[in-house]
Amino acid sequence: MSSALTASAGPTDPLSASVLVLNRFYMAVHVVNVRRAVGLLCREMAEVIHFDQGQFANYDFESWREISELRATFKKPHEDWISSVNFEIQVPRVIRLLKFDRVPKQTIRFNRRNIFARDGNRCQYCGKSFPTSELSLDHVVPRSRAGATCWENIVCACVACNVRKGGRTPQEANMKLIRHPVKPKRSPLLAIKLGNPKYESWKTFLDSAYWSVDLK
Repeated sequence: MSSALTASAGPTDPLSASVLVLNRFYMAVHVVNVRRAVGLLCREMAEVIHFDQGQFANYDFESWREISELRATFKKPHEDWISSVNFEIQVPRVIRLLKFDRVPKQTIRFNRRNIFARDGNRCQYCGKSFPTSELSLDHVVPRSRAGATCWENIVCACVACNVRKGGRTPQEANMKLIRHPVKPKRSPLLAIKLGNPKYESWKTFLDSAYWSVDLK
């Protein structure tokens, strides 16, 4: 396959889509972009897992390419398609690594992206939504009061609310938290992805035991 992948016409860029990666035992271990997924398929390191009418089937790259050719005239909503020099292929939603046995990590990374995702990009004091560039992280119990840097003491806050609160507790600043911060049981970024109908097939593999898969 040519390395020059292009996106078929559509409202969003198919190359920006995500692909769920399973290990050899069908356990979700990672999420990658489309280019990475197609590269794994081309090198015969992975196969496509495709759902249709409640059942799934396994395809190597060539058979998936053939299936895509048959399906190309009957494209459905939420499908993504990419083109190479010689053919068009449907973007898979799930792939399975053929020689990877490791089990998923059971931790959720404590970082800015996951905190913003957990809080839905909403300031936890005023309740307004902001782009990530206009949000900051606030220690509910200030660090000057020995407040810990952890899931249970960090929230999203807009600049205005963060400045207003300063080095005080919410009670001292007469400010009320919309929701008490807790460590999420599931990956916040994956939860957002699963709200998109195009990733419906992921739910089969993302049960409560494996929601800690890292989203790249």
